[in-house]
Amino acid sequence: CIRDRVSTQSTWERHSVCRNLRQRREIMGAYSYMRHTWNRKQSDVMRFSQRIRCWELRHQHRMRRVTKPTRPDKAHRMGFKTKQGYVIWRVRVRRAGRKRPVSRGICYGKPKSAGINHLKNKKNLQSIGEARIGRRLGSLRVLNSYWVNQDSIYKWFEVICVDPRHKTIRRDPAINWIVPSAKKHREQRGLTSAGKKHRGLRNKGHGAKKLRPSVRASWKRRNLVRFWRYR
Repeated sequence: CIRDRVSTQSTWERHSVCRNLRQRREIMGAYSYMRHTWNRKQSDVMRFSQRIRCWELRHQHRMRRVTKPTRPDKAHRMGFKTKQGYVIWRVRVRRAGRKRPVSRGICYGKPKSAGINHLKNKKNLQSIGEARIGRRLGSLRVLNSYWVNQDSIYKWFEVICVDPRHKTIRRDPAINWIVPSAKKHREQRGLTSAGKKHRGLRNKGHGAKKLRPSVRASWKRRNLVRFWRYR
């Protein structure tokens, strides 16, 4: 009797799990399928579509305003809304390491600092692309960005910008935090998601004590000696 009860219970649980999965599939929206497709970039569909899209992007300018996001699901997860006040720009960033910008390849000083070619950026390419858009569009606020495409030479990102003077933005309590002047050029100070990533702020717990509030502020706190005036 106990065996029959256990087997019956396991069968019932199995049927309930299958029923729940079936219901989830039925209520999945279009964005869920888009996310599922973009997460499988090695599939035949994505490889073909990305190859065609990359050919098209190579023939365009390095900065270009787009009428609608290439990845609507990702754009909405990054804070984009399909209403007035939101703008999307696509930016192209060259891949590979950083070359030191010196005249005629001459580095003056000690041999330790004489390198030119084998240097690496401390910022990631996505943050660099956001900074370029922020300098180009000084009157807008950079909200976030996401990856779109890449080839052997370039990477393309789409940057979400917000107009802080638009009435739709100023009246929306979900986004009007970006209106004050203290939020100017967030991308230059590493306050976007990509900026926090290259600053190491995705890490928590052990090994992350020297990263907050920043690496430089943490070093200064640990190495600065303060004395009382009257001691």
